[in-house]
Amino acid sequence: MRLKILTVDDSKTVRIIVKKSFKGFDCEITEAQNGVEGLAMAAKVNPDIILLDITMPVMDGVEMLTKLKSDPALKAIPVIMLTAEAGRENVMKIAKIGVRDYIVKPFKEDVLVDKVSRVVDLRPAGEAEPVQKKIDDPIDILVVDDKPAIINQVKEGVAHTPWNIHGVSSTGEAIDFCQKKIPDCIVISLSLPEDAAITLFRIIRSNAKTKYIPLFGLSVKTAVEEQARAQQAGFSTIIHKPIDFEEFENKVGKAVNLDASGKYFEMGEGYMTVKLPKTCNASVVNEVSTYLKAKTSEAVNSGISKIIFDAQGVSSLNMDLIKLLLHSMKTCRDLSLKYALTGNDVVIEESKKFEESKDWKFCDSVETAKASI
Repeated sequence: MRLKILTVDDSKTVRIIVKKSFKGFDCEITEAQNGVEGLAMAAKVNPDIILLDITMPVMDGVEMLTKLKSDPALKAIPVIMLTAEAGRENVMKIAKIGVRDYIVKPFKEDVLVDKVSRVVDLRPAGEAEPVQKKIDDPIDILVVDDKPAIINQVKEGVAHTPWNIHGVSSTGEAIDFCQKKIPDCIVISLSLPEDAAITLFRIIRSNAKTKYIPLFGLSVKTAVEEQARAQQAGFSTIIHKPIDFEEFENKVGKAVNLDASGKYFEMGEGYMTVKLPKTCNASVVNEVSTYLKAKTSEAVNSGISKIIFDAQGVSSLNMDLIKLLLHSMKTCRDLSLKYALTGNDVVIEESKKFEESKDWKFCDSVETAKASI
């Protein structure tokens, strides 16, 4: 969906400059010459952001802003004020009414784009709507670390995935890389010399094309101070060394919004199989639960009426997993779906220790489970 920008200014020249500034972005620019027209246009098009001049005839920017913020339907629209140098103090006074930022005229186009991109998501013109990638799709991860061994460790740690790991050793190389290719995720060593991690973070966040890339800090667990500084700066998360790659993959998957349902759900031959992994901790159970309702609906809509919950690979049973299975089995009963459980010796023995699962019947293979329902 195109971003809608409303520019309210009595100067035709300024309106032309605004329109020209966003020519390279997927935006729809609407215009108004004063506050009265601006309010009417805001109600009509419901813009994503308003660029509002302060000094205008008929109704000035301050009055329009006041009316805008008192209208329940319009008050959430972010506003950036445009003012002459002499009006800078006025902006400070009306900031309490609710403006996100201000720009002093005359302004450069890149300054305007930068200010707006800090408030709304500007997408380059011609760029297609993002399609959610799957967990087994190739993605690009940039690792910034002056220790080649760490970069190699990351490459080896995710070698079983189709993910592309690109390694650079400095801020300059990282910026050069991002100018040529926008990575899906960036991992920055927090121990880079001369506070380079924080500097790079700020550079990436200040660029409209890279500001939303998930940024992970990489640090040894005991470096508490550098981790605190990174979290205060706004890093998406901290990855501890030595790296737990199962956790790393989960964090990347969530940060990049990868569809991970393929790790657990498989459909075919009239069955949906829910394959539970070796480690079924609370995080994994929560991830499976997130997809369960949608995948079950997808199965029903495609004519599938039998579900196998495959726990043969699970290393240990716990209450989080038991609750997930209880909820899943209830859903099956509510939808009149047939289901069966599979489990290994450990899972079967541990199930007997819990009141909730002591009576569960397990099959020793998926094929046996299919034959039982």
